[in-house]
Amino acid sequence: MRAVQYRADVSGPAIAVFGAGAIGCWLGGRLAAGGADVTLIGRARVLDELAAGLTVSELDGPTRTIGVVTADTPDVAPGAPRVRTATEPAAAAAAAITIVSVKSAQTTEAGQALARVLPAGALVVSMQNGVRNADLLRAALPGRTVLAGMVPWNVVRARPGAYHRGSSGTLRVERHPLGGPLYAALDRAGLAYQARTDMPAVQWGKLVMNLNNAINALAGIPLAAELAQRAFRRCLAAAQREALELLDAAHLPIAKLTLVPPRWMPRMLELPDRVFRLLAARAVAIDPQARSSMWDDLEAERPTEIDQLQGEVVALAQRLGRAAPINAALVRLIRAAEAGGKRDFTADELVAQLR
Repeated sequence: MRAVQYRADVSGPAIAVFGAGAIGCWLGGRLAAGGADVTLIGRARVLDELAAGLTVSELDGPTRTIGVVTADTPDVAPGAPRVRTATEPAAAAAAAITIVSVKSAQTTEAGQALARVLPAGALVVSMQNGVRNADLLRAALPGRTVLAGMVPWNVVRARPGAYHRGSSGTLRVERHPLGGPLYAALDRAGLAYQARTDMPAVQWGKLVMNLNNAINALAGIPLAAELAQRAFRRCLAAAQREALELLDAAHLPIAKLTLVPPRWMPRMLELPDRVFRLLAARAVAIDPQARSSMWDDLEAERPTEIDQLQGEVVALAQRLGRAAPINAALVRLIRAAEAGGKRDFTADELVAQLR
């Protein structure tokens, strides 16, 4: 990849990214390269890795280098893109836009922290997995405008301070009369996005795709290698088919996010390897080393988002008076992995567990 140094006049809006993990750092870096005045708010453990600078790279594109302003490094080269870092929510107080990218289990806590510092009318954007986070933020942040967003691609921490986009896709954000500053910042950064009025359907569409997160985490291999094996794909097809049947029963719409309609996806996954490779290459591009965020969480011994993915399917089944045995089994296996259990299943071993 070619390294590109982007000039930023920092004439764009002040943006706080609350939850500076892989997604937050990557988005913040890209927005800063487009001229936004970005502050990354997160844990010192992550922010300390950025002392030498932030690097964000694309699946098939340039690598962008962003300077980091800290107490020890008060400024960077004039005209160069830069981000600030902070560990306290108060750093979001003056932001025109606050992007929330914490893990789903931390959403209510994040909303409560931001409620103490964000002024009335502040614009907040949830860029998280799951289907409930924007509503949780709205409950915690009365008097602010909260928009739902969806990041379709995978971001991996390539090394300390470097974050790589590992798959293709287009951002989706909620269409809203007050969303203009967000849309302008995305345009300036060159980030392709769609402003949508059907974000619940978009979020369910992403959730159905994200059911692979658990399977990838249990396989313990890169996404491309996992999806190259038909038996692993059959596990995903079974989990998706179960979720789609429940969504139909609940009359919940689901948006098409790739070239393949969501209800066709299980059938495509079950195709022979050679046919699947040909079709999948047209639907989504995946970096050979990309892994799921759930694998990252297990590797770092962090709680996963299993409750907001497979757990959401199980909860929907319970509300309908039904069962979701495939997704319930994946919840159980991830819970065991969080406790130190097996996370290097072969495809045949995982098929046996789901039967």
